[in-house]
Amino acid sequence: MIIASNRTASPGEPKVGGLAVAIWEALRERGGGVWFGWSGETLERETRGVRLFAEDNVDFALADLTEAEYEGYYLGYANRALWPVFHYRVDLAHFDDHEFAMYEEVNRRFGRLLAQFTRTDDTVWIHDYHFLLMGQEMRQSGWEGPMGFFLHIPFPAPEIFTSLPQHNRIARALCAFDLIGFQTDRDRANFERYLREIGRATFLDDGRIRAFDHVFRTKAYPIGIDADEILGLAEGEEGTAAASRLGRIIDQRALVLGVDRMDYSKGLPNRMEAFGRMLDDHEHTRGRVSFLQIAPPSRSDVDAYQDLRAELDQLSGRINGDYGDLDWVPIRYLARGYPREMLAGLYRLSRVGLVTPLYDGMNLVAKEFVAAQNPEDPGVLVLSEFAGAAEQLDGAILVNPHDISATADAIYQGINMPLDERIERWKSMDSGVRDRSIAWWRKSFLEDLEKIPEEVK
Repeated sequence: MIIASNRTASPGEPKVGGLAVAIWEALRERGGGVWFGWSGETLERETRGVRLFAEDNVDFALADLTEAEYEGYYLGYANRALWPVFHYRVDLAHFDDHEFAMYEEVNRRFGRLLAQFTRTDDTVWIHDYHFLLMGQEMRQSGWEGPMGFFLHIPFPAPEIFTSLPQHNRIARALCAFDLIGFQTDRDRANFERYLREIGRATFLDDGRIRAFDHVFRTKAYPIGIDADEILGLAEGEEGTAAASRLGRIIDQRALVLGVDRMDYSKGLPNRMEAFGRMLDDHEHTRGRVSFLQIAPPSRSDVDAYQDLRAELDQLSGRINGDYGDLDWVPIRYLARGYPREMLAGLYRLSRVGLVTPLYDGMNLVAKEFVAAQNPEDPGVLVLSEFAGAAEQLDGAILVNPHDISATADAIYQGINMPLDERIERWKSMDSGVRDRSIAWWRKSFLEDLEKIPEEVK
């Protein structure tokens, strides 16, 4: 098993987060393998080759980036072009030929490095938008074995995807894989529609697709979580301590909670405006409801994120100034991260979980919120219809995050929802979260990928 992701877990340290745990378990279950990715280090000059570390029966192969590659490949094309376009924010995208050339070169170099680790009986699994071109680069380096790709972010409609000047180059490279996995059926359908309308693909009777001289499959594999782990964290010492500490501060008030990276795709300004609108529309909620938004900064070197930080600072300050009182702050806005143990406890304490991205591949916060709840007194999930999780979590109150008034009404509905309805909604969601766990996601994708050699025969 050969797995590539932009960042790997740190060798010798606990594996934190669903994806890191899933990759680690996939490698260990199959008797070992290689986990390849960027080391996290940037150097002035390029260093050839990789650094190797071993943990148990897994080899970590880490490659460095030059400062120019980090600027052009990572901050540049990956996060100033691909990220906004794939999240339907073409208005924020920056198209630069030099940055694409750097993205292409890193994919080429990393693909060739990874190909050196492969043997004829290996299976290769590559992850996410940083490595859209890597499969084709590995094919050109001579790798002919089974190779899968999973996209963790949305795949946009063809009308949006074609705004990328290099859309044909990217689509051609993706079609070098044998299995392409997406978070949702909507993402898969968008990619297939692009292939049908622009890529002149042929759709075979057995469900496979022929495009750009290769035959492959596409399928949705909604990524999940380890629900028992999240529940254990919520009920554990750190989780209960965090809930108790915040409970004393909010003093019996209903808690509305948001937990997101500080990213323009998460809809944080819309969310704050919706909470302020609820206070406008329902005066009796003032002093009785508190909104806690945890938003650790990310990609702070990109201008769009600096602008977002300034907007959130201004919005929270205005709403608190308009509605706050001597003993009540409407919005507690914390621009830093907290351990998963503490977050799980806060999920459990909340009456409403507010997960309203403008567009999101899946959004595991929504699933973690569900898993952390007390079955006898669960909270209510208010979820964007544009999050991938909306395809599965049918017990959530679905909202269009651009509709500020409707989102305000949904928050109010969640705060006042009767216990029996809260329990009924939570049960249906918890069942789905447990059925489609992180283990299910990993096994489903790899089982399908490992059938590829038989299909070829």
